[in-house]
Amino acid sequence: MLLRMYLKWAERRGFKREILDYQPGDEAGLKSATVTVTGEYAYGLLLAEAGVHRLVRISPFDQDARRHTSFASVYVWPEIEDDTEIEVDEKDIRVDTFCSSGPGGQGVNTTYSAVRITHLPTSIVVSCQNERSQIRNREAAMKVLKSRLYDIKIREQQAEIERLGGEKKDIAFGSQIRSYVLQPYQMVKDHRTKVQMGDVERVLGGDIDVFIKSYLRAKANGTLGQATGADD
Repeated sequence: MLLRMYLKWAERRGFKREILDYQPGDEAGLKSATVTVTGEYAYGLLLAEAGVHRLVRISPFDQDARRHTSFASVYVWPEIEDDTEIEVDEKDIRVDTFCSSGPGGQGVNTTYSAVRITHLPTSIVVSCQNERSQIRNREAAMKVLKSRLYDIKIREQQAEIERLGGEKKDIAFGSQIRSYVLQPYQMVKDHRTKVQMGDVERVLGGDIDVFIKSYLRAKANGTLGQATGADD
């Protein structure tokens, strides 16, 4: 549902989007997906979406039609330029190949063109199966890996600056930032800005600019509230 929401949001803004990797769930849905979004200020806007998202609804997979709560994590990394100095030693990575598959498990091709790269020092795993060429998939996966390593480098530098400056901040990463409640009432609430909207279908259809802009405005003004627990 989140994947569809972000793809719809990107479409509404005229951004180019491409699914690099899609890992189907064991029974339904998906385990993970990697998407590139290209457009003006795409990274800065989507950075407001990084964190844990909470969904409350009557599960379509529950025969007793009970209310279920599920969580999904959203990560956002910038796509770095080719000349950015991020070195990846070949001895630090393990490259595996496998047959690519599409949403729902249907086969895309029968060759071992999909690539999974494990960065051994950090345990970061990235994969790409969008291209039919193993070489192209490896190039795309390496680009994602370098972006993630670059993100870690920037976070470490920022943490060191804050340590040296004596600045103390609560770490909100990994905490719940937004809830999408479909049952017993309908409400989408951002727990950082307290902005909420009752039209859940509209939000899940990609209309999330009000949440993004409110977050960025509050962050710029230094009025961003600490994430709080959600209402049932």
